[in-house]
Amino acid sequence: MNLEEYFSCFYAGTKNPSLEVMHYFMEELGHPEKDLKVIHIAGTNGKGSITEMMSNILTQSGYRTGKFMSPHLICYNERIAINNQNITDEEFENLIIELNPKVETYNRTHDSKVTLFELQTTMAILYFARKQCDFVVMETGLGGLFDCTNIVNGMISIIASIGYDHMNLLGNTLEEIAMQKAGIIKEKGDTIFVKQEEFINKIIEKTCKEKKNQLHCVDLKKVEEISIQENVTKFSYGKNRNVEINLKGEKQIQNAVICLECVAILKSQNIVIADDIMRKALKTVIHKGRFETICENPKIIFDGAHNEPAISHLKDTIQLYHKNAKKVLILSIFDTKDYHKILVQLLEEDAIFIFTDGNEEGRFVPKETLYDIAKKIANQKTLKKLSMKEALQVVKEKYNDYVTFVVGSFYVYEMVKKELEGKNDTN
Repeated sequence: MNLEEYFSCFYAGTKNPSLEVMHYFMEELGHPEKDLKVIHIAGTNGKGSITEMMSNILTQSGYRTGKFMSPHLICYNERIAINNQNITDEEFENLIIELNPKVETYNRTHDSKVTLFELQTTMAILYFARKQCDFVVMETGLGGLFDCTNIVNGMISIIASIGYDHMNLLGNTLEEIAMQKAGIIKEKGDTIFVKQEEFINKIIEKTCKEKKNQLHCVDLKKVEEISIQENVTKFSYGKNRNVEINLKGEKQIQNAVICLECVAILKSQNIVIADDIMRKALKTVIHKGRFETICENPKIIFDGAHNEPAISHLKDTIQLYHKNAKKVLILSIFDTKDYHKILVQLLEEDAIFIFTDGNEEGRFVPKETLYDIAKKIANQKTLKKLSMKEALQVVKEKYNDYVTFVVGSFYVYEMVKKELEGKNDTN
Protein backbone atom coordinates (compact mmCIF):
# COMPACT_ATOMS: atom_id res chain seq x y z
CA MET A 1 0.00 0.00 0.00
CA ASN A 2 1.23 3.48 -0.87
CA LEU A 3 0.58 5.44 2.34
CA GLU A 4 1.34 8.83 0.79
CA GLU A 5 -1.13 8.12 -2.00
CA TYR A 6 -3.85 6.96 0.41
CA PHE A 7 -3.52 9.92 2.77
CA SER A 8 -3.41 12.36 -0.15
CA CYS A 9 -7.04 11.46 -0.89
CA PHE A 10 -8.14 13.22 2.30
CA TYR A 11 -8.63 16.94 2.79
CA ALA A 12 -5.58 18.17 4.70
CA GLY A 13 -7.13 21.29 6.19
CA THR A 14 -9.96 22.01 8.63
CA LYS A 15 -13.60 22.29 7.59
CA ASN A 16 -16.34 23.60 9.88
CA PRO A 17 -14.53 22.60 13.10
CA SER A 18 -16.53 20.16 15.22
CA LEU A 19 -16.06 16.84 17.02
CA GLU A 20 -18.87 15.06 15.15
CA VAL A 21 -16.52 12.77 13.21
CA MET A 22 -14.48 11.97 16.32
CA HIS A 23 -17.60 11.04 18.30
CA TYR A 24 -18.61 8.76 15.42
CA PHE A 25 -15.25 6.98 15.35
CA MET A 26 -14.97 6.63 19.14
CA GLU A 27 -18.47 5.13 19.35
CA GLU A 28 -17.69 2.72 16.50
CA LEU A 29 -14.42 1.63 18.13
CA GLY A 30 -15.71 1.18 21.69
CA HIS A 31 -14.29 4.42 23.07
CA PRO A 32 -10.54 3.70 23.14
CA GLU A 33 -9.95 7.33 24.22
CA LYS A 34 -11.26 6.46 27.68
CA ASP A 35 -8.29 4.13 28.25
CA LEU A 36 -5.68 6.87 27.83
CA LYS A 37 -3.92 9.11 30.35
CA VAL A 38 -3.31 12.16 28.26
CA ILE A 39 -1.15 15.24 28.69
CA HIS A 40 -2.90 17.55 26.25
CA ILE A 41 -1.03 20.53 24.83
CA ALA A 42 -2.43 23.58 23.07
CA GLY A 43 -0.81 26.88 22.14
CA THR A 44 -0.13 29.22 19.26
CA ASN A 45 3.56 28.35 19.55
CA GLY A 46 5.70 26.07 21.72
CA LYS A 47 3.44 23.04 21.87
CA GLY A 48 5.68 20.95 19.64
CA SER A 49 8.76 21.54 21.79
CA ILE A 50 6.80 20.81 24.97
CA THR A 51 5.43 17.62 23.43
CA GLU A 52 8.95 16.44 22.60
CA MET A 53 10.30 17.38 26.04
CA MET A 54 7.50 15.73 28.04
CA SER A 55 7.43 12.56 25.96
CA ASN A 56 11.20 12.26 26.34
CA ILE A 57 10.97 12.72 30.11
CA LEU A 58 8.29 10.04 30.46
CA THR A 59 9.99 7.65 28.02
CA GLN A 60 13.36 7.90 29.77
CA SER A 61 11.56 7.44 33.11
CA GLY A 62 10.50 3.98 31.92
CA TYR A 63 6.89 4.64 30.92
CA ARG A 64 5.40 3.48 27.64
CA THR A 65 4.69 6.90 26.16
CA GLY A 66 2.60 7.68 23.12
CA LYS A 67 3.32 10.89 21.22
CA PHE A 68 1.03 12.55 18.69
CA MET A 69 2.26 15.60 16.75
CA SER A 70 1.72 17.47 13.51
CA PRO A 71 2.75 18.34 10.91
CA HIS A 72 5.30 15.76 9.89
CA LEU A 73 8.54 16.82 8.24
CA ILE A 74 9.41 13.83 6.05
CA CYS A 75 6.76 11.11 6.41
CA TYR A 76 3.36 10.63 8.03
CA ASN A 77 4.81 8.04 10.43
CA GLU A 78 6.42 10.88 12.41
CA ARG A 79 3.01 11.98 13.68
CA ILE A 80 2.42 8.84 15.78
CA ALA A 81 5.16 7.36 17.97
CA ILE A 82 5.65 5.27 21.11
CA ASN A 83 8.83 5.78 23.11
CA ASN A 84 10.11 7.96 20.25
CA GLN A 85 9.73 5.10 17.73
CA ASN A 86 7.46 5.99 14.83
CA ILE A 87 4.52 3.82 13.86
CA THR A 88 5.59 1.42 11.10
CA ASP A 89 4.16 1.29 7.57
CA GLU A 90 2.68 -2.15 8.35
CA GLU A 91 0.94 -0.85 11.48
CA PHE A 92 -0.40 2.10 9.50
CA GLU A 93 -1.71 -0.26 6.80
CA ASN A 94 -3.47 -2.46 9.37
CA LEU A 95 -5.22 0.57 10.83
CA ILE A 96 -6.25 1.72 7.35
CA ILE A 97 -7.70 -1.70 6.52
CA GLU A 98 -9.73 -1.60 9.74
CA LEU A 99 -10.85 2.03 9.59
CA ASN A 100 -11.43 2.57 5.87
CA PRO A 101 -14.88 0.88 5.82
CA LYS A 102 -15.95 3.19 8.66
CA VAL A 103 -14.57 6.17 6.75
CA GLU A 104 -16.54 5.16 3.66
CA THR A 105 -19.73 4.67 5.70
CA TYR A 106 -19.40 8.12 7.26
CA ASN A 107 -18.63 9.80 3.94
CA ARG A 108 -21.61 8.11 2.30
CA THR A 109 -24.07 9.14 5.01
CA HIS A 110 -22.90 12.69 5.74
CA ASP A 111 -22.53 15.88 3.76
CA SER A 112 -18.99 16.54 4.99
CA LYS A 113 -16.14 14.07 4.52
CA VAL A 114 -13.63 12.74 7.04
CA THR A 115 -10.49 14.91 6.96
CA LEU A 116 -6.91 13.71 7.16
CA PHE A 117 -6.43 15.02 10.69
CA GLU A 118 -9.63 13.37 11.92
CA LEU A 119 -8.50 10.05 10.49
CA GLN A 120 -4.97 10.28 11.88
CA THR A 121 -6.14 11.41 15.31
CA THR A 122 -8.41 8.36 15.39
CA MET A 123 -5.52 6.15 14.32
CA ALA A 124 -3.31 7.55 17.07
CA ILE A 125 -5.91 7.06 19.81
CA LEU A 126 -6.64 3.50 18.71
CA TYR A 127 -2.94 2.66 18.36
CA PHE A 128 -2.00 4.06 21.78
CA ALA A 129 -4.90 2.29 23.50
CA ARG A 130 -4.10 -1.08 21.96
CA LYS A 131 -0.41 -0.72 22.75
CA GLN A 132 -1.44 0.01 26.37
CA CYS A 133 0.51 3.21 26.71
CA ASP A 134 1.06 4.41 30.28
CA PHE A 135 0.82 8.03 29.11
CA VAL A 136 0.08 9.87 25.90
CA VAL A 137 1.47 13.31 25.13
CA MET A 138 -0.85 14.83 22.55
CA GLU A 139 -0.46 18.10 20.69
CA THR A 140 -3.57 19.84 19.38
CA GLY A 141 -3.65 20.47 15.67
CA LEU A 142 -5.47 23.78 15.68
CA GLY A 143 -7.10 25.69 18.55
CA GLY A 144 -8.50 23.41 21.22
CA LEU A 145 -12.27 23.44 21.75
CA PHE A 146 -13.18 21.83 18.41
CA ASP A 147 -9.80 20.29 17.66
CA CYS A 148 -9.99 16.55 16.88
CA THR A 149 -7.70 15.74 19.79
CA ASN A 150 -10.20 17.28 22.23
CA ILE A 151 -12.14 14.03 22.17
CA VAL A 152 -9.72 12.86 24.89
CA ASN A 153 -10.10 13.66 28.58
CA GLY A 154 -6.72 15.18 29.37
CA MET A 155 -5.46 14.56 32.88
CA ILE A 156 -3.18 17.58 32.47
CA SER A 157 -3.93 20.41 30.05
CA ILE A 158 -1.09 22.69 28.97
CA ILE A 159 -1.74 26.02 27.27
CA ALA A 160 1.66 27.12 26.07
CA SER A 161 0.86 30.49 24.52
CA ILE A 162 -1.98 32.47 22.97
CA GLY A 163 -1.37 34.64 19.93
CA TYR A 164 -2.66 35.46 16.47
CA ASP A 165 -2.81 32.52 14.06
CA HIS A 166 -5.57 30.70 12.13
CA MET A 167 -7.90 33.67 12.72
CA ASN A 168 -10.21 32.43 9.96
CA LEU A 169 -11.11 29.47 12.19
CA LEU A 170 -10.33 30.57 15.76
CA GLY A 171 -11.48 34.19 15.79
CA ASN A 172 -10.06 37.61 15.07
CA THR A 173 -9.39 38.68 18.66
CA LEU A 174 -7.13 37.24 21.35
CA GLU A 175 -10.22 36.78 23.54
CA GLU A 176 -11.83 34.53 20.93
CA ILE A 177 -8.59 32.60 20.40
CA ALA A 178 -8.14 32.19 24.18
CA MET A 179 -11.65 30.74 24.47
CA GLN A 180 -10.72 28.16 21.84
CA LYS A 181 -7.48 27.21 23.60
CA ALA A 182 -9.29 27.03 26.95
CA GLY A 183 -11.54 24.39 25.41
CA ILE A 184 -9.04 21.66 26.30
CA ILE A 185 -9.46 22.34 30.06
CA LYS A 186 -11.29 19.37 31.57
CA GLU A 187 -13.40 18.72 34.66
CA LYS A 188 -11.35 18.22 37.85
CA GLY A 189 -8.05 17.98 36.02
CA ASP A 190 -4.93 20.16 36.16
CA THR A 191 -4.00 23.01 33.85
CA ILE A 192 -0.60 24.65 33.30
CA PHE A 193 -0.61 28.15 31.88
CA VAL A 194 1.92 30.93 31.40
CA LYS A 195 0.27 34.20 32.37
CA GLN A 196 -0.18 36.77 29.58
CA GLU A 197 -2.37 39.85 29.28
CA GLU A 198 -4.86 40.15 32.14
CA PHE A 199 -7.93 39.68 29.93
CA ILE A 200 -6.49 36.37 28.67
CA ASN A 201 -5.59 35.26 32.21
CA LYS A 202 -9.19 35.86 33.32
CA ILE A 203 -10.54 33.60 30.56
CA ILE A 204 -8.28 30.73 31.63
CA GLU A 205 -8.95 31.33 35.34
CA LYS A 206 -12.73 31.47 34.80
CA THR A 207 -12.73 28.25 32.76
CA CYS A 208 -10.69 26.40 35.39
CA LYS A 209 -12.99 27.61 38.16
CA GLU A 210 -16.11 26.52 36.28
CA LYS A 211 -14.64 23.07 35.69
CA LYS A 212 -13.18 22.67 39.19
CA ASN A 213 -9.82 22.35 37.48
CA GLN A 214 -6.60 23.12 39.37
CA LEU A 215 -4.74 25.97 37.67
CA HIS A 216 -0.95 26.05 37.89
CA CYS A 217 0.42 29.38 36.63
CA VAL A 218 4.03 29.44 35.50
CA ASP A 219 5.85 32.34 37.12
CA LEU A 220 8.59 33.34 34.68
CA LYS A 221 9.94 35.78 37.27
CA LYS A 222 11.28 32.74 39.12
CA VAL A 223 13.52 31.87 36.17
CA GLU A 224 17.05 32.96 37.03
CA GLU A 225 20.74 32.26 36.43
CA ILE A 226 20.18 32.11 32.68
CA SER A 227 23.23 31.22 30.59
CA ILE A 228 22.85 30.81 26.82
CA GLN A 229 25.77 29.25 24.98
CA GLU A 230 26.18 27.80 21.49
CA ASN A 231 25.24 24.21 22.39
CA VAL A 232 23.48 24.45 25.75
CA THR A 233 21.18 26.77 27.68
CA LYS A 234 21.24 26.72 31.48
CA PHE A 235 18.74 28.17 33.94
CA SER A 236 17.28 27.72 37.41
CA TYR A 237 13.61 27.66 38.34
CA GLY A 238 12.46 27.32 41.93
CA LYS A 239 13.97 24.16 43.39
CA ASN A 240 15.33 23.09 40.02
CA ARG A 241 18.84 24.51 39.83
CA ASN A 242 21.16 24.52 36.82
CA VAL A 243 18.76 22.84 34.40
CA GLU A 244 20.28 22.31 30.94
CA ILE A 245 18.48 22.16 27.60
CA ASN A 246 19.91 21.82 24.10
CA LEU A 247 16.97 23.30 22.16
CA LYS A 248 17.91 26.77 20.99
CA GLY A 249 16.28 30.08 21.84
CA GLU A 250 15.23 31.83 25.01
CA LYS A 251 11.63 30.73 24.42
CA GLN A 252 12.73 27.13 25.01
CA ILE A 253 13.40 28.06 28.64
CA GLN A 254 9.69 28.81 29.05
CA ASN A 255 8.79 25.50 27.38
CA ALA A 256 11.14 23.63 29.71
CA VAL A 257 9.70 25.41 32.76
CA ILE A 258 6.22 24.26 31.71
CA CYS A 259 7.58 20.70 31.66
CA LEU A 260 9.06 21.14 35.14
CA GLU A 261 5.61 22.20 36.36
CA CYS A 262 4.07 19.18 34.63
CA VAL A 263 6.55 16.83 36.28
CA ALA A 264 5.73 18.38 39.67
CA ILE A 265 2.02 17.65 39.12
CA LEU A 266 2.76 14.05 38.09
CA LYS A 267 4.94 13.55 41.16
CA SER A 268 2.13 14.86 43.37
CA GLN A 269 0.03 12.01 41.93
CA ASN A 270 2.68 9.47 43.01
CA ILE A 271 4.12 9.02 39.53
CA VAL A 272 7.83 8.32 39.86
CA ILE A 273 10.15 10.55 37.83
CA ALA A 274 13.72 10.72 39.09
CA ASP A 275 15.35 14.15 39.01
CA ASP A 276 18.49 12.97 37.23
CA ILE A 277 16.47 11.24 34.50
CA MET A 278 14.30 14.32 34.01
CA ARG A 279 17.41 16.46 33.62
CA LYS A 280 18.99 14.05 31.16
CA ALA A 281 15.77 13.94 29.12
CA LEU A 282 15.59 17.74 28.87
CA LYS A 283 19.21 17.97 27.81
CA THR A 284 19.00 15.27 25.13
CA VAL A 285 15.63 16.00 23.54
CA ILE A 286 15.60 16.38 19.75
CA HIS A 287 13.12 18.58 17.89
CA LYS A 288 13.78 18.76 14.18
CA GLY A 289 12.83 21.79 12.16
CA ARG A 290 13.17 24.25 15.05
CA PHE A 291 16.29 26.34 14.56
CA GLU A 292 17.94 23.16 13.29
CA THR A 293 21.29 23.35 11.52
CA ILE A 294 20.66 21.19 8.46
CA CYS A 295 23.91 22.02 6.65
CA GLU A 296 27.30 23.06 8.02
CA ASN A 297 29.04 24.24 4.85
CA PRO A 298 27.51 26.60 4.01
CA LYS A 299 25.72 27.01 7.33
CA ILE A 300 21.99 26.64 6.74
CA ILE A 301 19.49 26.73 9.60
CA PHE A 302 15.87 25.63 9.23
CA ASP A 303 13.07 27.06 11.36
CA GLY A 304 9.39 26.50 10.69
CA ALA A 305 8.25 29.80 12.26
CA HIS A 306 5.05 30.73 10.41
CA ASN A 307 3.12 33.30 12.45
CA GLU A 308 3.85 36.64 14.10
CA PRO A 309 4.80 35.38 17.59
CA ALA A 310 7.02 32.64 16.15
CA ILE A 311 8.76 35.08 13.80
CA SER A 312 9.40 37.39 16.74
CA HIS A 313 11.00 34.51 18.68
CA LEU A 314 13.01 33.53 15.61
CA LYS A 315 14.43 37.04 15.32
CA ASP A 316 15.40 36.99 18.99
CA THR A 317 17.11 33.63 18.53
CA ILE A 318 19.02 34.85 15.48
CA GLN A 319 20.28 37.77 17.57
CA LEU A 320 21.32 35.38 20.35
CA TYR A 321 23.44 33.11 18.19
CA HIS A 322 24.25 34.95 14.96
CA LYS A 323 24.02 38.65 15.71
CA ASN A 324 27.17 39.63 13.82
CA ALA A 325 26.93 37.15 10.97
CA LYS A 326 26.13 38.06 7.38
CA LYS A 327 22.68 36.60 6.78
CA VAL A 328 20.43 35.27 4.01
CA LEU A 329 16.73 34.58 4.64
CA ILE A 330 14.90 32.20 2.31
CA LEU A 331 11.18 32.66 2.88
CA SER A 332 8.08 30.62 1.97
CA ILE A 333 4.66 31.40 3.46
CA PHE A 334 1.30 29.59 3.28
CA ASP A 335 -1.41 31.71 1.71
CA THR A 336 -3.55 31.28 4.86
CA LYS A 337 -1.05 33.28 6.92
CA ASP A 338 -0.89 37.05 7.46
CA TYR A 339 2.12 37.27 5.18
CA HIS A 340 2.17 41.05 5.06
CA LYS A 341 2.74 41.33 8.82
CA ILE A 342 5.32 38.53 8.70
CA LEU A 343 7.20 40.40 5.98
CA VAL A 344 7.15 43.64 7.98
CA GLN A 345 8.73 41.77 10.90
CA LEU A 346 11.38 39.93 8.93
CA LEU A 347 12.43 42.86 6.78
CA GLU A 348 13.72 44.56 9.91
CA GLU A 349 16.60 42.08 9.76
CA ASP A 350 19.87 43.08 8.13
CA ALA A 351 19.92 40.34 5.52
CA ILE A 352 19.56 39.33 1.90
CA PHE A 353 16.02 38.10 1.24
CA ILE A 354 15.07 35.36 -1.22
CA PHE A 355 11.35 34.71 -1.73
CA THR A 356 10.16 31.32 -3.01
CA ASP A 357 6.95 29.45 -3.82
CA GLY A 358 7.71 26.89 -1.09
CA ASN A 359 7.44 23.35 -2.34
CA GLU A 360 5.40 24.63 -5.30
CA GLU A 361 2.27 22.63 -4.39
CA GLY A 362 -0.02 25.65 -4.72
CA ARG A 363 -0.65 26.40 -1.04
CA PHE A 364 2.02 29.09 -0.83
CA VAL A 365 1.93 32.80 -1.53
CA PRO A 366 3.53 33.33 -4.97
CA LYS A 367 7.12 34.53 -4.74
CA GLU A 368 6.22 37.47 -6.98
CA THR A 369 3.63 38.64 -4.44
CA LEU A 370 6.10 38.43 -1.56
CA TYR A 371 8.73 40.23 -3.63
CA ASP A 372 6.39 43.06 -4.62
CA ILE A 373 5.23 43.64 -1.03
CA ALA A 374 8.81 43.54 0.26
CA LYS A 375 9.86 46.04 -2.41
CA LYS A 376 7.33 48.53 -1.06
CA ILE A 377 8.40 47.97 2.55
CA ALA A 378 12.20 47.92 2.11
CA ASN A 379 13.28 48.61 -1.45
CA GLN A 380 16.82 49.41 -0.30
CA LYS A 381 17.46 45.79 0.68
CA THR A 382 18.72 43.02 -1.59
CA LEU A 383 15.60 41.11 -2.64
CA LYS A 384 15.35 38.08 -4.94
CA LYS A 385 12.55 35.78 -6.17
CA LEU A 386 13.63 32.24 -7.00
CA SER A 387 12.46 28.64 -6.77
CA MET A 388 13.62 26.84 -3.64
CA LYS A 389 16.11 24.84 -5.70
CA GLU A 390 17.53 28.01 -7.23
CA ALA A 391 17.65 29.75 -3.84
CA LEU A 392 19.69 26.98 -2.25
CA GLN A 393 21.99 26.84 -5.27
CA VAL A 394 22.62 30.61 -5.06
CA VAL A 395 23.42 30.30 -1.37
CA LYS A 396 25.95 27.55 -2.03
CA GLU A 397 27.60 29.38 -4.92
CA LYS A 398 27.41 33.03 -3.90
CA TYR A 399 26.77 33.28 -0.17
CA ASN A 400 28.71 30.38 1.32
CA ASP A 401 30.28 32.64 3.94
CA TYR A 402 26.80 33.76 5.13
CA VAL A 403 24.46 32.08 7.62
CA THR A 404 21.28 31.15 5.75
CA PHE A 405 17.89 30.76 7.42
CA VAL A 406 15.11 28.84 5.67
CA VAL A 407 11.90 30.00 7.35
CA GLY A 408 8.13 30.35 7.04
CA SER A 409 6.78 26.78 6.83
CA PHE A 410 7.47 23.25 8.04
CA TYR A 411 6.09 21.93 4.75
CA VAL A 412 9.26 22.74 2.80
CA TYR A 413 11.52 20.78 5.18
CA GLU A 414 11.59 17.56 3.14
CA MET A 415 12.25 19.40 -0.11
CA VAL A 416 15.07 21.46 1.39
CA LYS A 417 16.72 18.38 2.91
CA LYS A 418 16.56 16.50 -0.37
CA GLU A 419 17.96 19.43 -2.33
CA LEU A 420 20.89 19.75 0.07
CA GLU A 421 21.52 16.01 -0.12
CA GLY A 422 21.28 16.04 -3.93
CA LYS A 423 18.24 13.72 -3.98
CA ASN A 424 15.79 15.95 -5.86
CA ASP A 425 15.62 15.65 -9.62
CA THR A 426 12.74 18.11 -10.04
CA ASN A 427 12.79 21.89 -10.08
